[in-house]
Amino acid sequence: MPPWDQTLAALMFVGMIAFLFFGFPVAFSLTFTGLFFGLIGFGLPFFDLLPLRIWGTMSNFTLIAVPLFVFMGVALEKSGLAEELLETMALLFGRLRGGIAISVVVVGAILAASTGIVGASVITMGLVSLPTMLRRGYDKRLITGTICAAGTLGQIIPPSIILVLLGDIMGVSVGDLYIGAFLPGFVLVALYIIYILVLGQWKPHLAPPIPKEEVAAFQAQAIKRVAVALAPAFTLILAVLGSIFWGIASPTEGAAVGAAGGLILTMLKGRFSMSMLRDVMRTTTRITSLAFIILIGANTFGLVFRGLNGDKLIQTLLLGLPFGGYGVLAVVMLVIFFLGFFIDFFEICFIHIPILTPVLVQHFGFNPVWLGVVIGVNLQTSFLTPPFGFSLFYLRGVAPPEVTTGDIYHGVIPFVGLQLLGLILLIAFPEIVFSLIRLFRG
Repeated sequence: MPPWDQTLAALMFVGMIAFLFFGFPVAFSLTFTGLFFGLIGFGLPFFDLLPLRIWGTMSNFTLIAVPLFVFMGVALEKSGLAEELLETMALLFGRLRGGIAISVVVVGAILAASTGIVGASVITMGLVSLPTMLRRGYDKRLITGTICAAGTLGQIIPPSIILVLLGDIMGVSVGDLYIGAFLPGFVLVALYIIYILVLGQWKPHLAPPIPKEEVAAFQAQAIKRVAVALAPAFTLILAVLGSIFWGIASPTEGAAVGAAGGLILTMLKGRFSMSMLRDVMRTTTRITSLAFIILIGANTFGLVFRGLNGDKLIQTLLLGLPFGGYGVLAVVMLVIFFLGFFIDFFEICFIHIPILTPVLVQHFGFNPVWLGVVIGVNLQTSFLTPPFGFSLFYLRGVAPPEVTTGDIYHGVIPFVGLQLLGLILLIAFPEIVFSLIRLFRG
């Protein structure tokens, strides 16, 4: 029988999960359970400590990167960059079976490295490429799976907001997480492309190539069109990620460079206006407020949970498993994966990561940067797993009636499998994470 405080912590955790399943907003579920059990466990003096804890978190300099990267992504969405990239890449890869689907993956990776906003990427690619692929005879499930999976690459390829949050929660350098996550993100890109190529050869009717006449007409000016489409995105990627990777700027300063660059790019494309700027600022404020109100609730919950020794209860349970370090890691990864079916990455980051991961670092000696990247790849699957994957909702909102919800759900299953394969590769070959870190950090 656990001590009274740990029993109270277990009841607190169960109560919070119950609130979530009854449909209460996440931030208020976390805050209410934290305040209620804090009052029971510590009495009124608890309310003297809580504001100091929240102030310490909200004044964290690293977290300024969140609104800046969101601003950059929303501004780039308005610039029309994605549409231009999709049209150009579709013709560049068009002669291959599955070429348009491959172009969606490539553009998804470029958008991930320049914007990192999943909703914007999925919606834009759904509006531009989905009708084109339907018209050219692509299988509906392949279309929907490719768009959803490519759109979620922004959750692991830097500048990823997930990695900023994980760096703050786990107490590791966001710059190191960015460097470590770069190759794993492109491992997923390679897995997606290989899958599409193999499927195109095995079942050609699912992913037919573009007619040779269209490709030939494009090839006459291919270099110029590709350069014009890619130059702005790669300039911005180099400015943001290059400054972070080489230690010229911190992630927060790099985010500021990205926000300014996104605005300049919008001006160069002739899309800038005061109404556009107001829309970008309004969207940035809404997304950032959502993240930070959940962060406040999670801080309230976490302060009480740890004060009641709930973290020790979880650690005791994990250390009692007869599997060894990698067995416990597998259990933690499975828990995070299954949580992704029902709640989004914000809640998993703020509630579960601080509880589950310390035992892996402190007791089993896993490198925290490597662990952060592995968790980031795992959290990416939460955008694809039914029934509550956000990418599925974004695509459903812009898909035509002939594309059913069943098509979308079935389409993402192979890509969820590919993400899990990528996760296994990272665990089996840690050098995928460490090689670039050694290169840039000496």
